[in-house]
Amino acid sequence: MFQLDDDFLASVGLSDMPDEHKKPFLEHLLEELEMRVGTRLSEGMSDDKLAEFEKLIEARDEQGALKWLETHRPDYKKVVSEELERLKKEVESSKDRILG
Repeated sequence: MFQLDDDFLASVGLSDMPDEHKKPFLEHLLEELEMRVGTRLSEGMSDDKLAEFEKLIEARDEQGALKWLETHRPDYKKVVSEELERLKKEVESSKDRILG
C-alpha cells in the first residue's frame, strides 16, 4: 500500500537527511501515522468493537485484523491514504527545520 522509506524521504525533500537519522525518523513517522489512523478509525465505534480489534492486534493476528477492518471499516484504506497525505504535507512544510 505505501512505504515509509528513502523514496518517501526524497519525495518530501529529505533525501539529504543523514543516514543515521533516517531510520529513527521513519519509525517516528510510522508511529504518528498509526496513531492518527487509529484515532480516525475508532471514531464512532463502540467499546466492544474496539476491544475486538484490540485483541487481534495484541495477538499479532495481521490477517484477522485486516479482515476485521474490511468488515467494520471498509474505508480504512482511504483513511490511511488521507492521513499519510496530511503527514507528508506537514513534513514537506517543515523540511528545513527538520534538516536544520
